[in-house]
Amino acid sequence: MQTATQVGETESPPRPAYSLLELHRRYCHILWEQNFHAYCVAGFIRELDEIFNSERLTHLPQDRLDALIGELRSRGNSNGTINRKLAALSKLLKKAFKMGDVQSLPEFPRLKERAGRIRFMEHGEEDQLLDAIRTRSQSYANLAVFLVDSGARLGEAIGLRWNDINAGRATFWLTKSGRSRTVPLTQRAKAAVQAQGGRTAGPFIGVKQYKFRIVWHEAKAEVGLGDDADVVPHVLRHTCASRLVQGGVDLRRVQTWLGHQTLQMTMRYAHLATNDLDVCLPVLERR
Repeated sequence: MQTATQVGETESPPRPAYSLLELHRRYCHILWEQNFHAYCVAGFIRELDEIFNSERLTHLPQDRLDALIGELRSRGNSNGTINRKLAALSKLLKKAFKMGDVQSLPEFPRLKERAGRIRFMEHGEEDQLLDAIRTRSQSYANLAVFLVDSGARLGEAIGLRWNDINAGRATFWLTKSGRSRTVPLTQRAKAAVQAQGGRTAGPFIGVKQYKFRIVWHEAKAEVGLGDDADVVPHVLRHTCASRLVQGGVDLRRVQTWLGHQTLQMTMRYAHLATNDLDVCLPVLERR
């Protein structure tokens, strides 16, 4: 009588198990372009691997994912931060599942996020900060001007090449959503780009994000904004969006300008469109 393993056949060796860090090393270059977002993802995975004590995983049961969420919350993570960390984990484990490294996946929840306060810069704050950056690096000041007038993400601006800028417009190809978009440039943004004319590949190609951030934090401390945790380079993108909405540009156009995948993302700025409500006053005013 033959056994389950037929005569002459050999059992295939069991597949090796991997920790989250090991899975990240195997697949990070496939799943994420090497930019600041990938840098953040690497930090997320390192933290999650530490919570799991670098255990080699073949399964992640739902109760362990729930316990992970509880641990992150106990560490002071907001729901938004937890969602970003779970998104990175989900993307990594889905790839591992397809490759046979993980045998099952839990259901990843989307935690409800509170609408946070949007920090944007007043013109006076912007002028002071740009002047402080300019004393340290004219190129970094040009980049900051371009960011606030184009609404581009830092990585999008750095990735610009000269042939992406034509007829007073810039096309961003390396975007968070993976969809390209083109925006017209202000006179100030055009001047900032032209001032970078000596660069061979693109106006800001040589900029290292971490060095720009170092100069940014030095400059913001100099002008008295050192204790404001919301004044990070991304505040320039918020500032651009806020000025568009306050200037009466409709939210659909703002969505297209910023490259948001959904209108819900753009709705964070809707409260700034206060002029839209002025037409209601004559209805309510008493004679």
